[in-house]
Amino acid sequence: MDATNKLNAFLGMLEQGQDGPLLRYSIGLEYLHNEDPERAAEHLRQCLEQDPAYSAAYKALAEAEDTLGAAEACRATLERGIAHAEERGDLQAKKEMEVFLKRLDKGKPLRNR
Repeated sequence: MDATNKLNAFLGMLEQGQDGPLLRYSIGLEYLHNEDPERAAEHLRQCLEQDPAYSAAYKALAEAEDTLGAAEACRATLERGIAHAEERGDLQAKKEMEVFLKRLDKGKPLRNR
């Protein structure tokens, strides 16, 4: 299934009333991969409202915010994400977000584009 079909399938599920953190995260990632960081951020924030401990959503939201040029929001997202990841013992997500925070501190994009 190509990215557009996958996104449409996820959006269809949402329209049918199937809402939840995993679905919102999946939609957010698809928008992020389709270079629509504004819509990605919207769904990733919904994911985190539904499950504030969803470590991977913090990382993806920070990427969307970084792409949008929202450095302070990105920093706040990473700091919250690191704290939640540490609480849950999600060491890999914590390390990845710490690397992102270091890149942000150096004025570099979180990912090489």
